[in-house]
Amino acid sequence: MSSLLKLSHGIDAINRWIGRSFAWMVVVAILVSAANAIVRKSFNLSSNVWLELQWVLFSMVFLLCAPWTLLSNEHVRIDVVNGMLPQSVRNTIDLIGHAVFLLPLTIIMIITAVPFFLNSLLLNEQSFNPGGLPQWPAKSLIMIAFALLAAQGVSELIKRIAVMLGRIPDPYAALKPTLEAEIEHIIDGTEKR
Repeated sequence: MSSLLKLSHGIDAINRWIGRSFAWMVVVAILVSAANAIVRKSFNLSSNVWLELQWVLFSMVFLLCAPWTLLSNEHVRIDVVNGMLPQSVRNTIDLIGHAVFLLPLTIIMIITAVPFFLNSLLLNEQSFNPGGLPQWPAKSLIMIAFALLAAQGVSELIKRIAVMLGRIPDPYAALKPTLEAEIEHIIDGTEKR
């Protein structure tokens, strides 16, 4: 189990670094969007490259930060119901959810994304828009993101099993449920005023 936990720690470190790094692409996308709007309105110049670059940057954030979201336990779930369940039931739900739903989905997505990307790469597929970007780099994001998400799913399974066996403390036990944290944040904000 200790070697699996080391593997989990390594996967977590990689996905945390990738997530934190690519989250900054939101700022880059905003700057590209603002610059494109200013140049288009001021100088009546525009290019499809700038529009498509915004889409690719957003795709990077959405796809490459998904494993970090799972790692941070910020993924979508019904917190109100989940928070009322005993910890053992939540552990079982997480275990089944990752093993039966998340991992098979990521495997299917990787299997279908690889030929999708390779065909685009071999054709050197370009945008249908005049002056647009090549398509294969954006299509590679699907394959890469789901591979990272699959790895994070394995990491979460390892940690959940270790928690259930009593080998490690629950890494999410100290985290407050999202709804509860948001309510406290709003209350703290109103009290400071």
